[in-house]
Formats: sequence, structure tokens, C-alpha cells
Amino acid sequence: MRQGIVFQLNGEETVYEGSATDRLLDVLREEYRLTGVKCGCKEGECGSCSVLIDDKLVNSCMVAMGRVQGSSVVTIEGFSKTERFKVLDAAYASVSAVQCGYCIPGMILASNCILSKNPTPTEADIREGISGNLCRCTGYNAIVKAIQIAAKEGEGLW
Repeated sequence: MRQGIVFQLNGEETVYEGSATDRLLDVLREEYRLTGVKCGCKEGECGSCSVLIDDKLVNSCMVAMGRVQGSSVVTIEGFSKTERFKVLDAAYASVSAVQCGYCIPGMILASNCILSKNPTPTEADIREGISGNLCRCTGYNAIVKAIQIAAKEGEGLW
């Protein structure tokens, strides 16, 4: 019988042998070298450490490893292999929605969640959906536009 915390990480069964109280953010970055998960505020306020846990957007800085037992964790590295990512990536690029890039992994995952919940969101829906992700560079308008484009271009994916 396997010891440790067993979970799916980007589609692969993973066993973490460390403490159940270790922070998911730190484990992803340090143990698994998944540096697309950014360390911003460590308080659950900025969204730069966002991951999907069982298809829900979660700030990994607020999650103890024990919480992911039996769950599916997807980081931007795993999500980047999907058709949904390709549509979002192209949409973000088409309107220059990426500047420094620090917030973008979390924004992309938030964008996916917005479109998964509502494939034809209004501007208000989008702004509410990204409200947990802070961006210092873009002013959000380009990000909102990118999500609107992705909704149209990716029709049927979400």
C-alpha cells in the first residue's frame, strides 16, 4: 500500500511523501518545479498562485497538501496542453493582454473557469470572474477583451 498523499498532478498519479501541512504552492514550485504557479501575496488575495483542484479555481497558497489527497490538481503547465489553452493563448496574444506575464497563468485558469461556467459571459460576468486575480500592468481591459474573443473563437469547447 502506498504511503503519502496520493493525487493527480496534471493528469499523472503523484505521491507526495512530505507533511500534510506543507503548502501546495511551495510543493508545486519546489518539489515538482512547476514554476508557472507564482508566489505573490501568500494570503489568497492576488490569484498568481491559482491552480485547478477538481476543476475549481483555488489559490494554492491557501491549501495544505493534506487537502489534495484523492484530488486532481492542474497547473498552467498541465492546462497548456489542452485545446482550451490554445484558444485562450491566441485570444490573449491577439489583443496584447500579456505584459509582464506574472499574473497570466492565474488569469488563464480563471478565464477557463469563467467560460466553463458560462460559455457566453457578459463583460460584468468576466470582470467578476477575474476579480480574484490582480494585475498591475494591463488595466484589465485587454484581459476582458481576450476572454470575450476566446468565448467566440472557442465556441463548443466550454
